[in-house]
Amino acid sequence: MRHFLDTADWSSAELLDLLKDAVALKKEFKNFGNTPLLKGKSLAMVFQKPSLRTRVSFEMAMQHVGGYAFYLSPQEIGLGKRESIADIARVLGGYVDGVMARTFDHQHVIDLAKWSPVPIINGLTDYNHPCQAMADFLTIYEEFGKLEGLHLAYVGDSNNVATSLLIGAAQFNMKMTVGSPTGYQVKQSVVDTARKINPKLEFNVTDDPAAAVKGVDVIYTDTWTSMGQEEEAEQRRKVFPPFQVNAKLLGQAAKHAIVMHCLPAHRGEEITDDVADGPQSRLFPQAENRLHAQKAILVKLLQ
Repeated sequence: MRHFLDTADWSSAELLDLLKDAVALKKEFKNFGNTPLLKGKSLAMVFQKPSLRTRVSFEMAMQHVGGYAFYLSPQEIGLGKRESIADIARVLGGYVDGVMARTFDHQHVIDLAKWSPVPIINGLTDYNHPCQAMADFLTIYEEFGKLEGLHLAYVGDSNNVATSLLIGAAQFNMKMTVGSPTGYQVKQSVVDTARKINPKLEFNVTDDPAAAVKGVDVIYTDTWTSMGQEEEAEQRRKVFPPFQVNAKLLGQAAKHAIVMHCLPAHRGEEITDDVADGPQSRLFPQAENRLHAQKAILVKLLQ
């Protein structure tokens, strides 16, 4: 039995196959609807953090392939508080065919997977966001027809999304540059993991946003303050303005460059309206691709 907790747990070939499956499922859906590959299958969706995209994309993905998904609120579960994670995993595993969990602590999804008799899918933790990354790489793949050799720049706070992008860049043999202020850069342990996956990885970190995006194919950004960091918001607003993705910064990238953001966006902070809504933006195709990338993951794990 496989889980989907971290793309680092999957080989490059397996991940590429998932992307190709997502392309096929998306095409099938657009043409005449998906075959009910998961007819009769159920997915429990456990949420500690709220989300528009994660909830709707997983729920609709299951529906499209003939399955059923349902939402469990923090009050209904209380991971490790109202009931132990081991007990929750085993109880849910007796009711459903798979569990998607969106948590704060990454250890929670690891513990769920340890005790669960059914596949666990990581819908986001403070450490990483592998499902988002798969949608992101699907979007880039659709845009350029390849991943290998492309240059991805991430600008802003090196958070859980940046972690999964770096791991993915290593697996797909992409070049990656991170532009973050000192103190907000990618953890060395994440870099070490990426280099272990791909010793030839071309990766650089800089505190100069213009240098980070120079000539790149993809510019990616995210909110400066993630959920759980609200007490840092005021300080972060003082640190991050030079890293705003605006027309001037976009002008440093390749002319064919696309702009990505996992959303929700704080417009006027990490990204400006003219860029978010401009011709180089792929924010909304990227958001839609959560549906198709996750559909491929669900079919792989639950079929």
